[in-house]
Amino acid sequence: MRVLISGAGIAGPALVFWLAKAGAHITVVEKAPSLLPYGQNVDITGSARSVIKKMGLKETVLQHNTTEKGSIFIDPKGRPFAPFPVREGSAASLTSEWEILRGDLTKVLWEATKESENVEYLFGTTVNRVISNDEECVKVELSNGETYHYDLLVAADGQWSKVRKQCFPSESITVLDKNMYVGYWTIPRLPEDNDWWNIYQALRSRIITLRPDPHGTIRAMFTLMPCNPEQKKAWQSASKNDRQTQEDLLRKEFADAGWQAHRLLDAMDTAPDFYFQAVQQIKMDTWSRGRVICLGDTAFAPTPLTGMGTSLAITGAYMLAGELSKLQPSEHPARALEAYENRFRHYVEETQIHPSWVPGVAHPETELMRWMFGLLISAISWLVSIEWLVRRFGKDDDLDDFVLPVYAAFDGQEKGQGNNGTTFVVGK
Repeated sequence: MRVLISGAGIAGPALVFWLAKAGAHITVVEKAPSLLPYGQNVDITGSARSVIKKMGLKETVLQHNTTEKGSIFIDPKGRPFAPFPVREGSAASLTSEWEILRGDLTKVLWEATKESENVEYLFGTTVNRVISNDEECVKVELSNGETYHYDLLVAADGQWSKVRKQCFPSESITVLDKNMYVGYWTIPRLPEDNDWWNIYQALRSRIITLRPDPHGTIRAMFTLMPCNPEQKKAWQSASKNDRQTQEDLLRKEFADAGWQAHRLLDAMDTAPDFYFQAVQQIKMDTWSRGRVICLGDTAFAPTPLTGMGTSLAITGAYMLAGELSKLQPSEHPARALEAYENRFRHYVEETQIHPSWVPGVAHPETELMRWMFGLLISAISWLVSIEWLVRRFGKDDDLDDFVLPVYAAFDGQEKGQGNNGTTFVVGK
């Protein structure tokens, strides 16, 4: 089976790992000229941890963790309160020992797959055009001008996938706006910076956070929920505009936010990894069409509000590869794509659900709202500091939240042998 994957982020290389084990011939195209070291913190939870363990990458991932000791809130005078220290395996903190920078995780997955047999990464290359998608093959033209035939095309090129746009009707894709905007960038670390996720709530629905990384720098994040139609229009317009427009808006809106706003804003224009986005969720009527399948954020971006985008990408890659591994030689992938979606879709849809009031409560608009939130979060911090309560009622992040199927291709049988002893994937 010849597979083309568009996107070398997290979902793409994770899929490469498993498809390579199944004997597929895989080409990965990535728009960036090289592997990008950028991106904020991501967390690996539940079943995704089990997948990482199956890949033999647990120790490597943990060695690249962000060094974050936990999360802590900052009051209007800059004083820390309501700590939530990291506890191994416990969801009683807002962060975990599995916290890793997106760029570091991407590198781990790439290094685990780049030398695999029949795997090729093409950086600085994209899918220029999907020429045909029929019973025989999917035919594509790459940005280098070359035309190729594949048995399967995987769109893993992100929330605003160009491959998805070409292959799926717009009415089959739903974009749910969460009325929240985020700016990320990296700044130099100062001696007084600490290794906690510092969360500061300014008024007028604004938040500033600082997080450590293992590279000697600090990661800044600014979030805002517009309070009126005019503000909403300005932020939505900026999200589709250039970097200078986005920086100007951030400076204007956060100039009086307090705490370390000035320091972070002053470092913004020289940050190599500045990123600005509207927080929006992606839902699709179906994830596949013919020989084209969407994976990760391309298919089901859950938003950072769930903290599950990376975990869904990793688990989804394992599931998709597993179902493909059960195909007979030269069989059309439709059966596998349907089985993958049938087994995984309900879990994805449940994961995408989060209480609509959560982001608003965390972004207080008034002094009274901030004071009330401070009381609430302080009480929760105190409760989760009681060990027996956490053991009795707390959720264990190490436990699988989705039952992973066992696939013969990945679990001990001779390579190339499926459940009935037949070759399950053949490179063409």
